[in-house]
Formats: sequence, C-alpha cells, structure tokens
Amino acid sequence: MQKSMMTPVSATHARAAVFSGAGVAFRLEDFVRPLPQRGEILVDITCSTICGSDMHTWHGRRTEPTPCVLGHEIVGRIAAFGEAAPRIDLKGQALHEGDRITWTIAASCGECFFCKRGLPQKCEHLFKYGHNAISPGKVFSGGFAECCILNPGTGILKLPDALSDSLAAPANCAVSTVAAALRLAENVEGTVVSIIGCGVLGLNAIAMARHAGAARIIACDLSAERCDLALRFGADDFAQPDELRGVLNEHTKGRGADVSLEFSGAAPAVSGAIAAARTGGVCVIAGTITPGCLVEMDANDLVRRMLTIRGLHNYAPQDLVTAVDFLTDTVDSVPYEDLAGGSYALEDIEAAFAASAKLPGRRVALIPG
Repeated sequence: MQKSMMTPVSATHARAAVFSGAGVAFRLEDFVRPLPQRGEILVDITCSTICGSDMHTWHGRRTEPTPCVLGHEIVGRIAAFGEAAPRIDLKGQALHEGDRITWTIAASCGECFFCKRGLPQKCEHLFKYGHNAISPGKVFSGGFAECCILNPGTGILKLPDALSDSLAAPANCAVSTVAAALRLAENVEGTVVSIIGCGVLGLNAIAMARHAGAARIIACDLSAERCDLALRFGADDFAQPDELRGVLNEHTKGRGADVSLEFSGAAPAVSGAIAAARTGGVCVIAGTITPGCLVEMDANDLVRRMLTIRGLHNYAPQDLVTAVDFLTDTVDSVPYEDLAGGSYALEDIEAAFAASAKLPGRRVALIPG
C-alpha cells in the first residue's frame, strides 16, 4: 500500500486519515478545521489507539460505511466550546479549554426508549465515534485525525496527570467494556472468576477482577504464550481450553466458576464460558462483535443449572468513570506497558495498522502532529 505524503497545513485546516474499504490504502487528506456548533465541543487529538474492531474493519471482517475516519479510543485536549456545550464532566468536574479528556465511544439522546431503560449504548439515535461515513461538514468524528467534534450526549471525562495518553486511550473502549462486564456480573469480591480470552480485554479483566477482590482468577486462552502475561496481570492459574474444567474442579470442588467472562469472540470460547459457570453462576459474553458465532446449548442444562447468561455490547457512561478510576489506582501495580505496541505518526497509519496486525493483544498508538 502506498503512503500519502503531504505538506503541513494551516491552522484553518486539519488532517484526517480517510478509510475507503478493506485493501485500499488510507488517504491522508486535509479538510477545513470545523467550528463547534450548538452543544458541540472541538477537541485536538493527542493520541488514538488501534482497537481490535478497527482491525476487523481494516481486514474486511466487518463493514463500516465509507469513506470514514476510523478510531474510537481517543485522548485529546479541548480546543473550543460551541454554544450551550456541556461544561462539566461525568464526575461533575468543570471543563475548560486545554483540559485533557477522553469520552464515551458513543453519544446518546437520553430520551428514547432504551436510554430511559438504562441502555444508552442502544440509543435509538446513537452516534458512534469512528463508525460514521464522512458527509458534508461531518468529517471529524473518528480518532485517526488531528481533531474531533464531540456531539451532544457524549459522556466526557477529564484525565488525571498520572495516566499517559497511550494508557488512557483504550479506557473508552476496552477498559470500559471490561468495567461493564464486571458490573453485569455484579459483586466479584470473594468469588472464583473464570476469564476466557487473554487479549487486551481479558488481561484488563484479570487486573480489574483482582482489584475488585476476587478470591481466585483462572485465565484461559488457546495460546500458551499468554500464560506469563495473564499471571503478571493477576491471574492465579492459567489453562488452555481443554484444561479449564480440570483446573476449575481442583479449586471449586467440582462446582465451577461463580463468574465466567468471555472476551474471545470464538464460538468454542462462548460455549466454554457457559460450561465453566457453576450452578447458579453468572456468565457474561462480551467478545463476539462479528456475525456468525453460532453456539448450541441444551435448554435443559440452562434450566437445571439455573444459569444467568448476559450479553454485553459497548457500555454505559458510568463504566468509563470506573475504567479511568481503575487505571489511575493501578497504574503503578499492573504491567500495562506489556500491552503497548509502539507509536506512529498519523502519516504512517499504514505502517501502524501493519504493525498492529502482527501484534495481536497489543495497542498501537497513532500520534497526530
């Protein structure tokens, strides 16, 4: 793929890496720098990381409307407020120009059927960053650009100085999704937790479950190479799929896990997560983000084991607060640097995606400017 070369643009313009489809090189283009309209905030992006869903789109395993600006794990600084734009964040902290922030992956209306029932991520008027086609005047809605316009209904959170840009960027996707999964699992303190899939999501889930006081954490992944990393993030045991039942039996007298979390996305992993849960246990399925993951289940087993199975897609604004607080509390005790995949300039986005493809389970950062 050929890399675009451009000369620096003026302060009245900003660059964006335009995605036109799988197998087509990104185009680095300059556009008129937007002015925030009513309820909007203009942010100068300082860092974005390449998420697994970005990789699925790049490979063609999932489809987004094109042309578009991908990227939703974003950190930036407030450049300007539109009229009536929010001036406080999710914690009630005042917002000012220059503040370093992150924000929810989606903007919700707050008034529709789903918003009023605690599912803002399923808003009937949902707007997702990094998932919308470019339209006239609506270019900067993704992270792989020099700026981004925040829509009304976006949850905004100021970032503490303790978190670097590259560590904070995945908070508004991967780490918030994990926070939502543990919220759905309810209280994990004192429980046995099985975590299937030890990529970025699974490793953060291990660390978060440990931080929440889980009594024992059993990590599971097809790749034995992830064993050391899982243990470093706080797992007590590591098992490959065919070993998981035996490890669970050893530590639970044959009962199974109180909480079973799935972050793999493969059908066998989903089946394995359900099988790992004890009678009366809770299983949260969060890794399946592409169609076609068909799972067979005996309804008699579901009934007799009295299982609670919950699906999770994206997260609610309070989960972003939990994610950032968790990262702040554990920045010195969890080896997050092991998840870093390097940094690239925005004009090197092709090399960044190629590197990310070779580093599954890592986060590659793109730095504008």
